[in-house]
Amino acid sequence: MRNWLLPEFIEDVLPAEAGRIESLRRQLLDLFQVHGYQYVIPPMLEYMESLITGTGYDLDLATFKVVDQLTGRLMGVRADMTPQAARIDAHMLNHQGVSRLCYAGTVLRTKPDGLARTREPLQLGAELFGHAGIESDVEIQRLMIKSLQLLGLKELHIDFSHVGIFESLVKHAELDAGLEQALFSALQSKDKSAVTLLVNKLDTQTQQAFIKLVELNGDVNMLAEAVKVLPPFDDIHQALNDLRAIADHLADLDVQVGFDLSELRGYHYHSGIVFAAYAHGYAGPIALGGRYDEVGVAFGRARPATGFSLDLRGAVLALAPAQVKKAILAPAGNDAPLLVAIESLRASGQIVIQAFPNMASHVDELGCDRTLELKQGEWCVTPIAH
Repeated sequence: MRNWLLPEFIEDVLPAEAGRIESLRRQLLDLFQVHGYQYVIPPMLEYMESLITGTGYDLDLATFKVVDQLTGRLMGVRADMTPQAARIDAHMLNHQGVSRLCYAGTVLRTKPDGLARTREPLQLGAELFGHAGIESDVEIQRLMIKSLQLLGLKELHIDFSHVGIFESLVKHAELDAGLEQALFSALQSKDKSAVTLLVNKLDTQTQQAFIKLVELNGDVNMLAEAVKVLPPFDDIHQALNDLRAIADHLADLDVQVGFDLSELRGYHYHSGIVFAAYAHGYAGPIALGGRYDEVGVAFGRARPATGFSLDLRGAVLALAPAQVKKAILAPAGNDAPLLVAIESLRASGQIVIQAFPNMASHVDELGCDRTLELKQGEWCVTPIAH
């Protein structure tokens, strides 16, 4: 094997794309900042107990594990930064009121994931802690939509669900863990026949409710149908009201809103409304989010929480190919007027590359389309003739 080959689903990001990704990363963090979200940089490595606490089996499988040579304890390379943000809120900041945190960094996963099919996503996200009402869900959702629009994504569609509906049916039916997991899997694959078979020993009302979950998807009008066909439990009624309120709160934005009550992504992690964002030109979700009030319990503070995250490397896939910003080629030399001219151009945001003496400049490789030339005693920028 050639020793310079990278592992599967790990890749370099070359200058044009890397430049665009970094520029968008900065713009997104600036957007988060003006909405009051404070930037945190969690560590790449943590003890496993912190990384997977409250997040279920899936994140455990996604995490690379190593043994700490100092303590002998098992550590993990972060596969998701959301639990880290929850830990920081619970133990490092210790705020009593609402706290808003954001982050941007590489995570590592044991298997390729997301739109980019990479094991090394560049995850950006925003998390809101300390508020349990629908208003904080809406704030996070609107921030996600603004983020995707900032990336230049068009024809956005946001799908919503509520894990509380499935949880309520499971609780009232008193299902054992095995049947609960089997039903969860069947609903995720929208296998109506499998759901029907699994619930055949339950009472008629509960049977029909689980089966109907497969069919309950569509626009906001579907929620009225859900009220008719689902049991009149208080928690189901509240969940449907919350979903209807979401549609009202997002009505002023240029997005399509849909609902799919069988979508239970993150069921063992989330505790309320969950959502996924889609856009034209993408085969899967660009951003994911939801409410996860129970995660903080593991850190000693049961703080309500909601948030979203996206993989920036995946989000740029359907954009036009990135282009390296063109530069100005300045001649070799260190006389004061030349150096002043170069620094003035750089201060204005121009890229200026100064040539080395007695060496070919290779203008095409440098990406230069202009030169800095001395004309009538003044340094001027001149287009390169092709």
